[in-house]
Amino acid sequence: MALRNSTGAVGGEVYVADDSGQGLAGLPTPQPVPDLNAYLRERRICLSRSPQRLANFIAFLRADRRTAQPDYLPTRMDFENVSRCNFHCTMCKVSEWPKGRRGDDLSLDDFKTVIDQQTGLVEIKVQGLGEPTLQRDDYFEMIRYARQRHIWVRTTTNASLLHLHDNARKLVDSGVNEIQISIDGADKATFEAIRRGAVFEQVVENCALINRLCAERGIERTKMWTVVQKGNRHQLADLVDLAARIGFKSMAFSLDLVDFGMADWRRRNDAVNVDATLKRAEALALLERAEGHGIKLAFWSVTAKYRAPDKICPWPFERTYLSSDLRVVPCCVIGDPDICEVGRGTDLTAVWRGEALADFRRQHLEGRIPAVCKGCYEAE
Repeated sequence: MALRNSTGAVGGEVYVADDSGQGLAGLPTPQPVPDLNAYLRERRICLSRSPQRLANFIAFLRADRRTAQPDYLPTRMDFENVSRCNFHCTMCKVSEWPKGRRGDDLSLDDFKTVIDQQTGLVEIKVQGLGEPTLQRDDYFEMIRYARQRHIWVRTTTNASLLHLHDNARKLVDSGVNEIQISIDGADKATFEAIRRGAVFEQVVENCALINRLCAERGIERTKMWTVVQKGNRHQLADLVDLAARIGFKSMAFSLDLVDFGMADWRRRNDAVNVDATLKRAEALALLERAEGHGIKLAFWSVTAKYRAPDKICPWPFERTYLSSDLRVVPCCVIGDPDICEVGRGTDLTAVWRGEALADFRRQHLEGRIPAVCKGCYEAE
């Protein structure tokens, strides 16, 4: 059976802001590093090594994904290895957690248990609401364990600790497929005003370090990711130049800020959201600037929102999110089980097929969008 690609860009449907007919439609959207072909090639290997995984993936492709009780297991999953961070970013709810921490770290044994049980997985992300390198060697071992099964692994880091404990080398050598590095300012003042607790010079040096390691191995693994907002809107061209200076080959401008399923955070992040201000001419100029540096630039936005009941969020029907303290959250936009939890424990199959998640799906299917999801849907 031929296996078609289920999404244009890995990680779900991709939308780009539209500017009343003069917008960004058709511009590049984020793709895997180094490219989509690398992802598809690894997925073929992953499926070929496991008859169970292949059978599940075929069932997933054949399903209409509009049922409260899918007959397949999730094909993708997010693992939050730590729910703690050394930064207090202005647009992130982690900044409000006492001492920047919510729960216990995910143990390596529990991670392995879930990976072994979830025979449908072809892709995972190891990171949630927190800085994953704080866990040190167990984090790298989690990546290695998944990669031994040819599961595609993405991760996100603030890069602040890559110079310590040989972390940069350990991360590159873990076999990770894509490392997304958050850079939200092109100079010290802008960067540190948004990513509070950061030292700009150290992060820049660490990015150059990990990109140099990748170059020495002849591989491409990193992507610079910028959350565009009021505080850094004026620096988009400078950010392209910075990416080139410290060795990135891929970068993305994210044009939307999430609300974590909370009305208060929706109001706060809407106040600094500038997605509608990026016009097509400017985007094209940025693309040309990036191309001149040999950088693949993409734009990410979810401002073309879901609309119930005909166009609904695919997350509950395709994937799931396990918090660091073994609580299951509907998606990464919510991220926090204290806001919404649909199950707990390492038996993800029971949660996936359980009534709590089935009812959550049913609400989407029937147009009764849960309050925590309304930020991703068009206003009624």
